[in-house]
Amino acid sequence: MRIAVDAMGGDYAPDAVIEGAVLAARENQLEILLVGPQDVIEERLKNYDLENSKIEIIPASQVVQMDEPAADAIRHKRDSSIAISARLLKNKEADAMISAGNTAAVYATARLFLGKLKGVSRPALAMVFPNVIDSTIVIDVGANAGGCRAEDLLHFALMGEIYAREIIGKENPRVGLLSVGEEKSKGSALTLEAYSLMEDYPINFIGNIEGSDVVSGKTDVLVCDGFVGNVILKLVEGMGEVIYKLVKEEISQSFLAKIGFLLASPTLRKLGKKIDYEEYGGAPLLGINGVCLIGHGKSSPNAIKSAIRAASESVSHKVNERIEQSLQNIKQGN
Repeated sequence: MRIAVDAMGGDYAPDAVIEGAVLAARENQLEILLVGPQDVIEERLKNYDLENSKIEIIPASQVVQMDEPAADAIRHKRDSSIAISARLLKNKEADAMISAGNTAAVYATARLFLGKLKGVSRPALAMVFPNVIDSTIVIDVGANAGGCRAEDLLHFALMGEIYAREIIGKENPRVGLLSVGEEKSKGSALTLEAYSLMEDYPINFIGNIEGSDVVSGKTDVLVCDGFVGNVILKLVEGMGEVIYKLVKEEISQSFLAKIGFLLASPTLRKLGKKIDYEEYGGAPLLGINGVCLIGHGKSSPNAIKSAIRAASESVSHKVNERIEQSLQNIKQGN
């Protein structure tokens, strides 16, 4: 299996990306295609023992900046590491692509070069959120900021359900629709119509889910439009940072608190691993005609390694083929 990795994507690129790619190549026996300036990548790879690691450099002369408008990137940077990665996937020279770079540029480039899966109305970004039991997939978290139809939300539900089952390992994923109340009669015109579609389709639809249950473990897949999903994503990230700073501040003010922290450290480390987004890798761009994962901008080597693992699992579990089949079943009324 060949995974194209944008070596220049992310706040800590290329160092963190290259290290993560090397770790993935060693642990998962994958062939990694590192895409970016050849001299930069070659210089970094000198720091690693690459014996038994299949890593190939694919030259790319341009880099898309994190704050660069997606339209400018597509128009003026056809030889960027993102564009080259997408071309490799389109031409079947890679089985999947990963980038922790500019999300809008990755999404727009993937749409341009790869197109959509047959039957998909809109691709969507899925993000794995930790909850009090294990994890919840929220879809969409930013690919579609407006204009979603009820049919789109149904497609998000199907794609999220398949990803939860095939990659996360949920045997019969519970699918919930984010709304302002649990009752079927509550919600916007969009969610009311989406509810009717979802309850008529053979998935484990459990109805409306309120915002307070995003991390309660009540559902395995939470469906919403990209605007709301992105707000949830940023809120959860922000709250995590706030809680960490508050706890750190309180501990620093008391000797007994410091002792208690040391005693609780093993448990806290286990908790930290459970809620660490790095363990889940990137966010799959579901509905694109090819396996594409978008990593967090602050991805560490471990996050890149996890994203590569998740991409390889999406390929081996034939996630895209299963999505197309589910949508074909809708069309046929099955």
